[in-house]
Amino acid sequence: MEVLETGASSGPETLVVETSRGPVRGYADGPLFSWKGIPYAMPPTGELRFRSPVAAERWSDVLDGGAFGAMAPQGHDTSVPLDPSMRIDEDCLTINVWAPRPDGRPRPVMVWIHGGAYCLGSSAQAIYDGRLLAERGEVVLVTFNYRLGTLGFLDLSSFSTADRTFESNLGLRDQIAALEWVRDNIAAFGGDPGEVTLFGESSGGGAITTLMTVPRAEGLFHRAIAQSPPATSVYGNERAASVARRYLEILNLSVGRVGDLVGMSADRLVKAGDLLVDEVPTKVPGTLAMAPVVDRDLVPHYPVAAFQKGYSHRIPLIIGSNKDEASIFKFMRSPLLPVSSEAVQQMFAGLAEDNPELSAVRLAEIVAAYPDNAKSRGALAISRDAAFRMPALWVADAHSRHSPTWVYRFDHSTPLLKAARVGAGHATELPYVFGNFGTLNPDPTFWLGGRKSALEVSGRMQRRWLAFARHAVPAALDGSKHWSPYAEAERSTLLIDNHDSLVPDPDHAMRIAWGDEVMGFS
Repeated sequence: MEVLETGASSGPETLVVETSRGPVRGYADGPLFSWKGIPYAMPPTGELRFRSPVAAERWSDVLDGGAFGAMAPQGHDTSVPLDPSMRIDEDCLTINVWAPRPDGRPRPVMVWIHGGAYCLGSSAQAIYDGRLLAERGEVVLVTFNYRLGTLGFLDLSSFSTADRTFESNLGLRDQIAALEWVRDNIAAFGGDPGEVTLFGESSGGGAITTLMTVPRAEGLFHRAIAQSPPATSVYGNERAASVARRYLEILNLSVGRVGDLVGMSADRLVKAGDLLVDEVPTKVPGTLAMAPVVDRDLVPHYPVAAFQKGYSHRIPLIIGSNKDEASIFKFMRSPLLPVSSEAVQQMFAGLAEDNPELSAVRLAEIVAAYPDNAKSRGALAISRDAAFRMPALWVADAHSRHSPTWVYRFDHSTPLLKAARVGAGHATELPYVFGNFGTLNPDPTFWLGGRKSALEVSGRMQRRWLAFARHAVPAALDGSKHWSPYAEAERSTLLIDNHDSLVPDPDHAMRIAWGDEVMGFS
């Protein structure tokens, strides 16, 4: 696969690259080129709905890569800033590449998985624009869409018959297909298929911790960065089947008519899924309606348990969470995370029901570790640790026994976010990683100042992430704090703020209270 031609007339300079499925025209984007909306799989429609992705058909004419592909079907949620002009369509399995002009030198590749609770989001979100990060690090940066919600993470496999197959974990299967596309094609864009760093945030980070335990994904990426991964939000077959039955009830559809889902409008499917997405965490706080499932096929084990048994891929890992993860869920009034003391009590009751071996004494000890447990502040802290911080530490403890691991906690926030009591909330690190500030409309981030400090923090984070992608060690080489690897003896953690600090076991009391045994819903 080679670059076919370059060209520039009255418009921007273009660059045509030959992929395994056909030629694609990219466009100059500053000093880089970008190729957007490249199909990596066939449209998952008709008989391909609820089935594994199939490689895209070949094309002979040059495909125009000037615009992002359609977003995956999803509901409208104001907590995820999406361009209202973006098209939504089931034909959404597309990939985007930013790269310096190919010059024969293979460059490290960074592949981003966007978040959104497995039911929202798009690679076209302005905050994920890859130009600045690719330019700063001279890397090839890749983003992509995958199926979400009902069409990507609702497990209907319990309804499969001899005549109709419903496959599990479709969103994860799409992610693997995208990584296979990178393996087979990225060299044509100047990337090194043997130096792929997979990074993602929230459900994107959770997908990464899951993929690190999926045998079929081994070898498709060689380093991983999991930002705020809800690593324990992966459920068993029984819970998945129960959610699937409730989904049919919402549609007033009998099990005997489950095949009707294949021909039903995507809009109707999504609307029913939206009801379920709100209903499930309201009834059982701390759970998600749609998430990866331990199907004993693609996903053979609960991921955190697999890490603890030593089954995770032998690759370097950066993993961490934000200091005030839960605050944004309260601010947005989202049901996805329990943010009141009553909801937290319900969460613990559900955990006790799911885990009969959990003693009431142990649960009481966890709650007692939070002095403000009866107040909103305490509930937010418990919810933060249950969903993000403890799962990240359980993963780090286990993975560090055999592979280089680094742990961070993102503590930085601008004066406005502090005043709004959001602080270093969930996803607030994203503009620091990509360098894309000001993507909200309007964007209040710097209304009370703080731009200079934020840009300095962003520069250090980018240098660490890029060094990790290039050298497998997050050394900023800019005079900033040395980041030691994580090990259970010291538990050195990089606290990212105006001035970074390396602190041993900064959440010691909380970690001791929760213990080493994984606590999650089955």
